[in-house]
Amino acid sequence: MARPKKRRRICNYPKIMEFRPFGDYADVVDLTFDEYEVMRLMDTLGYSQEECSKQMDVARSTVAAIHASARAKTADAIINGKALAIHGGDVELCRSSSLCCGRCGQKACINCEHGTSPQCQRNAAKF
Repeated sequence: MARPKKRRRICNYPKIMEFRPFGDYADVVDLTFDEYEVMRLMDTLGYSQEECSKQMDVARSTVAAIHASARAKTADAIINGKALAIHGGDVELCRSSSLCCGRCGQKACINCEHGTSPQCQRNAAKF
């Protein structure tokens, strides 16, 4: 019997779930929520693989594999003029996601300490 797949923790679902090239396109590339989250953490916020693995509660090697897959899919969509749809994957929403802006990049947010950084608190006051 196979070991059950561990759910990956994400901060929030993306606000935009699909990107399409201008004009005609033939194919759609599917990006999972965990692939989106790894790209958000590493490529946008500058987290290391280790920091990202702690945030998502998975092994560092798993983060590396997810990141490679996400980048290959994104490149395929851009280079070959395909639509990119974000959905699916075995994920769980962070229990503190409503407290965190999801974009502050503060290291205090690691290990689900969302909402504790001054940037998160300032952003929460805006909403």
